[in-house]
Amino acid sequence: MNSKIQKMELNDGHSIPVLGFGTYATEENLRKKSMESTKIAIDVGFRHIDCSHLYQNEEEIGQAIVSKIEDGTVKREDIFYTSKLWSTSHRPELVRPSLENSLRKLNLDYVDLYLIHFPVSLKPGDELLPQDEHGNLILDTVDLCDTWEAMEKCKDAGLAKSIGVSNFNRRQLEKILNKPGLKHRPVCNQVECHLYLNQSKLLAYCKMNDIVLVAYGALGTQRYKYCINEDTPVLLDDPILCTMAKKYKRTPALIALRYQLERGIVTLVKSFNEERIRENLQVFDFQLASDDMEILDNLDRNLRYFPANILSRLK
Repeated sequence: MNSKIQKMELNDGHSIPVLGFGTYATEENLRKKSMESTKIAIDVGFRHIDCSHLYQNEEEIGQAIVSKIEDGTVKREDIFYTSKLWSTSHRPELVRPSLENSLRKLNLDYVDLYLIHFPVSLKPGDELLPQDEHGNLILDTVDLCDTWEAMEKCKDAGLAKSIGVSNFNRRQLEKILNKPGLKHRPVCNQVECHLYLNQSKLLAYCKMNDIVLVAYGALGTQRYKYCINEDTPVLLDDPILCTMAKKYKRTPALIALRYQLERGIVTLVKSFNEERIRENLQVFDFQLASDDMEILDNLDRNLRYFPANILSRLK
C-alpha cells in the first residue's frame, strides 16, 4: 500500500513524514501489543515510527519493521525510524554504544533520527532511573554540548541519518545552537504539544531557526496515573473541540491532529486499536478554516499532561 502521508524537509536535507506512529507502552503486555500495532500501522500507511531505549520495546518494534520489509510491504528506505538516547548515556563515550545497542535490538543498520531524549543527565548504569537510598534520582554532571558532539559523530558514521533533541526549552536549544564548532544543527525538537499546550512561542523560535517541532501527546494523554489526577481535564472531551468535530463531521481526535499539521508541526499519534490507527490517517482528507484555527488557538491553557518532573514520577 502506498502511503499518502506528506513529508517535511529537515535542515540537513533529509525529510520526515509529518504524521508518525508512537510506540510508548507502560506495561509488559502492552509492549507485546506494540509489535502488532506497529505492523498494522505500516500496513495502513504509516511510515514514520517513533520509539526509544526508554520504552524497552525496541526489539519488538524492530521485529515489526523487519517483518514488513521481509513480506514486501515496505523497503527499509520507506521507513523513517526514530530512536532516542536515554539520560544514563549522556557521557560522550556512551552515546555511540547506546545507539549501537538499539540498532542490535532493532536489527537495523541505521536509524533515520536519533534524539537526546531529555536534557537531564542521570548516573550511568543498567538502571533506567537510578535512585539513592531515599528514592531520589541520581543525577550526572554532563555538558550537553559534549553529548551533542558525540551525536554528530554518530551522524557522520552513518548510524543516524539525522540528529535532534527532545523536551528541550529555548535556553537549552540556544546552548546547542551557539556551541563553538557546531557541525550539525538539531533537525527537530520533540516536545509535548496539544490544544491545551500549543507551544506557540517555542514553535516560533524553532521555525526561526529551521528546527522542526515534533509533537507528542497531541491528543492529550492516555491518563497515565503518574501524569495526572482525576481533576485533569480530558482534552478530547473539550466542548469547543467537540462542536468543531461535528461541524467537520470528524472525530475530536482528527480535529486535534489536523490543528497541529496546519501549524507545520510533525505529529505523533499512538493507538493499539486497529480502527483508530486507520482513522488517524483521515487527517489528510480535510483542512480547517483559518477562523476555526484561531478558535482552537484560544483553547491553550498552558496545561502539561507530562509535568516537568516527569522523570521522578516515572519511578
